[in-house]
Amino acid sequence: MKKQVILSLSPFGHDTAAALMINGEVVAACEQERYTRDKHSRLFPIDAVKDCLSIADISINDVDMIAVTWLPKLQIREFYLRYALTNDKRLSFLMNDLPTIRNLFDIKNIISKKLNYNGRIECLNHHLCHLASTYYSSGFDDTLVVSYDGFGEIDTMAIGIGVNGKISVKENGNKYPHSLGLLYAAVTHYLGWKYCCDEGIVMGLESIGDTHAIIPEKDISYLQVFEKTLEIKDDFIFELNLPDYMNFFDARDVWIGNKFIEYFGAKRNKNNEITQHHMNIAAGLQRRIEDVVIFQLKAAKKKYRKNKLCISGGVGLNCTMNGKISSLKIFDEIFVVPPSGDEGTTIGACYMGHKLLGHEISTKKRHDFYLGSRFDNKEILDTILDYNLNYYKSDNIYKDTAERLASGKIVAWFQGGAEFGPRALGNRSILTKPYPAEMKDYLNKRVKFREPFRPYAPAVLKEYANDYFNIEQESPHMLIAVKAKDNKKEKIAATVHFDGSSRVQTVGKENNLHFWKLLNAFYDKTKIPVILNTSFNVKGQPIVNKPKEAIETFLNTNIDSLVIGDIIIDKRNNGT
Repeated sequence: MKKQVILSLSPFGHDTAAALMINGEVVAACEQERYTRDKHSRLFPIDAVKDCLSIADISINDVDMIAVTWLPKLQIREFYLRYALTNDKRLSFLMNDLPTIRNLFDIKNIISKKLNYNGRIECLNHHLCHLASTYYSSGFDDTLVVSYDGFGEIDTMAIGIGVNGKISVKENGNKYPHSLGLLYAAVTHYLGWKYCCDEGIVMGLESIGDTHAIIPEKDISYLQVFEKTLEIKDDFIFELNLPDYMNFFDARDVWIGNKFIEYFGAKRNKNNEITQHHMNIAAGLQRRIEDVVIFQLKAAKKKYRKNKLCISGGVGLNCTMNGKISSLKIFDEIFVVPPSGDEGTTIGACYMGHKLLGHEISTKKRHDFYLGSRFDNKEILDTILDYNLNYYKSDNIYKDTAERLASGKIVAWFQGGAEFGPRALGNRSILTKPYPAEMKDYLNKRVKFREPFRPYAPAVLKEYANDYFNIEQESPHMLIAVKAKDNKKEKIAATVHFDGSSRVQTVGKENNLHFWKLLNAFYDKTKIPVILNTSFNVKGQPIVNKPKEAIETFLNTNIDSLVIGDIIIDKRNNGT
């Protein structure tokens, strides 16, 4: 019987990516940034496509359908033309963006030419792809499904229900520029970091801030300014106060309105000191985003009476918000799809394409998001030899690695297929023991080369998770922040943030067998079932993809050992 093959593409915008489904199962998914080494790449995902096809050992001629995660003509009509008709400044934007508009209009031909593909191409609604990515991966049959991001074609959110394998969108009244994702991006840019890239830095910063503090000489709190900036209008409608507080129409990259500046002052230069004032701004932003999302979720729970929740969209990567939702017990259980950003829409597009080809879909809990590049032993060994490094093969890679971790060594761990999405979940990770607290400072300064307030995540054997954290459900994808238990904080101090929270990854053998075995080996050695886990990269770079990148990052940082497959490379044995 011929295989049914669907290739999906997120071909423009940030986080371009591809995914591949064969006979109803997603078998590969790759982000273009891993090949270009340009974080949040906007380039056409040609390398991601090639790798997906290579993983499945098929050619483009085997593909029955290409599913695209946008409706480009809808975007042209609503995002460009409608605003241009009523706003002269948007008209100038339209004229400047004519090459982009032309590409959107011609997207099917562009795809055909770039991939040498002459088959069926279908364009799908962006937020529906977000919803599908989380619903069909959750294992929940009857659930609320939500998506919050910058914007799709024109929508900035969607709330729907998933029942019996079918998704029905119920609420999508918020349209560009009224967007939680754009607000977070704008404030990230205002605070001196890169929008659509560094929002996680702001999320880390907010825990040190005081949202109720009064702005010097203004007689108003930081949160109150954000309440003026982002207003709740109805159960499912929020609005940004335009153009006074936010302004997306005057010029590119200048998104902050005059009233916002009046209260908070001028934009921070990226090289300037981070002050308590900036921390408080981050806290005010975070709290207001949480308040609005939780308000809508409570309204949706009341209206649609669903006891479970699936989250997607770029805002869904906000693990602090997700932790707040979980702790409030609005829902019995929540699921956040690991690739919640635009890259993850390719997963959803595969499912929607499967439906278009006439198939029913049921939800199935997906444990494996290790869908990216993988390398055989020969490729790994050839790369090591290219660098003329001393190495040895371990008879017990888990025991040998655990011994290094227990002694305080920093270990880079490179195994199997690369994670799809922004979280390193135990295949492309930097690991160390979770104590003392100073380990966090050392990692930030000497290994990751990033801001000192950035937190690190604990990977914990799931059967011990409740012993160490106030957590009542699994969190296998590091997307729910919870409080660490007071009597355990000292043992895992390097993974506890300033506010006492931890971005927990619960690990079972069904999630990642190799990583689970390593955690067990570390537990046998230390009686602590927790390892500090952070992404295998340095600040500003994508997570490593190939053995070559792993070796270069290892050599150029203060990582002590690189474990790649069953091979161990120690710095001390290589004269560095």
